[in-house]
Amino acid sequence: MSGETEGLGHVYDVDGSEAAQNAYNDWAASYDADNVGKGYRIPWLAAAFFARHVPLGSGPILDAGCGTGLVGEALSILGYDNVVGADLSPKMLKLASSLGVYERHYMHDLAEPLPETDDYFAAVACIGSLGPGHAPASCLAEFIRVTRPGGKVILNVRHDTYEEQGLKAVVESHKTSKQWMQVAASPVFRPFLLAEPNVTAQLQVYAVL
Repeated sequence: MSGETEGLGHVYDVDGSEAAQNAYNDWAASYDADNVGKGYRIPWLAAAFFARHVPLGSGPILDAGCGTGLVGEALSILGYDNVVGADLSPKMLKLASSLGVYERHYMHDLAEPLPETDDYFAAVACIGSLGPGHAPASCLAEFIRVTRPGGKVILNVRHDTYEEQGLKAVVESHKTSKQWMQVAASPVFRPFLLAEPNVTAQLQVYAVL
């Protein structure tokens, strides 16, 4: 996409799970430096939304698309435990596991059903995995399935591509079918303070019904 960093362009232009896995494997070693150095702030804002909507001790949490573990580490610092990490890239997952903040972790393609039982998690976070070329909108149904009634699903979306990806339509369909209800949404903001002025994001919180 025009005006994006080389790293972002590389991962948003991929086609298919294998290409995405290769892209993130290649990016893993410099991912944190590339993003945090550009003022990337979504992981910590997402953790703040967790603190507002998911009480400590509620139960297990799934960090879906956990990457290098930025969200998991932030949750751990805030006092959340029993966090499960899942990611498509083995190299990203290796970095996440080295933090010691995940109860368990495994490689998983979010285009496939989650290997988790129904109603297991108190909350699911999917932060940074719903942009173009990333996890399909169908994964939202899986997040609902594995979250217990009353539990929360916390997402961030690329607001500038939200509709064209078809993601908004799926989110709304789950509202219409009363599978979840929105309980909070952030203002639209720039996820990068120091770069990517045309990229916008929004954090959304849903309660599973």
